[in-house]
Formats: sequence, structure tokens, C-alpha cells
Amino acid sequence: MNSAKDADVHLDRDVFMRGLVRELATSLESIIGLEEASGYISLVGQSVGSQINDAYAEALGLSRLNREQTADVLVDLKQRIGGDFFLISQDDERIVLGSRTCPFAEKVLGRDSMCMMTSNIFGTIAARNLGYARVELEETIARGHTGCRVVVHLRPELDMDDDDPGREYFGDAEPEAPAAATGR
Repeated sequence: MNSAKDADVHLDRDVFMRGLVRELATSLESIIGLEEASGYISLVGQSVGSQINDAYAEALGLSRLNREQTADVLVDLKQRIGGDFFLISQDDERIVLGSRTCPFAEKVLGRDSMCMMTSNIFGTIAARNLGYARVELEETIARGHTGCRVVVHLRPELDMDDDDPGREYFGDAEPEAPAAATGR
């Protein structure tokens, strides 16, 4: 007699959790719509972002990260959870990240609201350390791109209007001064 433990079923904690998050996003999107579902997932992402930020700050022995450290943390946290994120560029205006793999793997396809986790975690960490962030998800695997391109803008744009892409995040820190002005 065959037992369940011998069955060829691809199921472990990771597959289960990714499936659970996808089904939650699917239910929210179908019941309340993409924008409202993204809002609910954003709340979770903000809370998780704060927890992750605190964990890195404590582990690094710092009360606040500079831009380079913030970029390093954003890449590292995604690498640790199975996303193949990498730094494309960074300067006083923005941090640009790419990814070849999503931590949610195939479960993210067609579920844009799940990308709010990335937006909010990145935005929360950047804003808490640098004072401000606007996260723009230029390309996402969820929307069918071969990878993700995420731009974390570090300066509020005075001429920005409601149609500009991305979500804004505010921290209690003053935005980091440009390197030339501080002598760094």
C-alpha cells in the first residue's frame, strides 16, 4: 500500500506559503479590486519593512543606514528570501535595482498586488533611513516582464503630480544630503 508521504507531491513550507499569499492576493483582487488589494498588502509590507529594517540596524550596530548601506540591505534581504535582486546603480537621486527572479516565483504571475510587498518594504526601509522614498516598479515579473526593475527615488520632486508613477514613503529622518555637500 502506498502512503501519503511517498506521494510525488511538490509541497513544502515555502511552496505552501507562496501559494497562500497568491490566493490571498487573488481573493482580494477579485473581491475589492487591484487598487484596494494593493492597499491592504501595502499595510503588511510596511509592517514587515519596519521589522526588517530594525533587524538589519541592530545586526549592523547602526541607528540609521546611509544610502550605500540601504542599497546593500535592499539587495541582501531579497537575496535571503529567494529573489535574485542586484544593484544596477545608485546616486544621490535614486537607487536602481533589478531582479531575475521573484521570491514568490511563478505564484506572482498576474498578481500585481503582490508587488506591493517589494514596494512597501523597500520604501519603508529607504524612508526610515534616508527620510524619503518614492518606489517605482518600472518592470515586474508579475506583469509578464522577464525580470523586475525597481527605482527607489530619494528626493521629492517639487513638480510631481498625481499621475507620476510610484508610491511615496516618508520617514522621520531628513533626506540624506548629497555626498559632495557633506564631504563623504
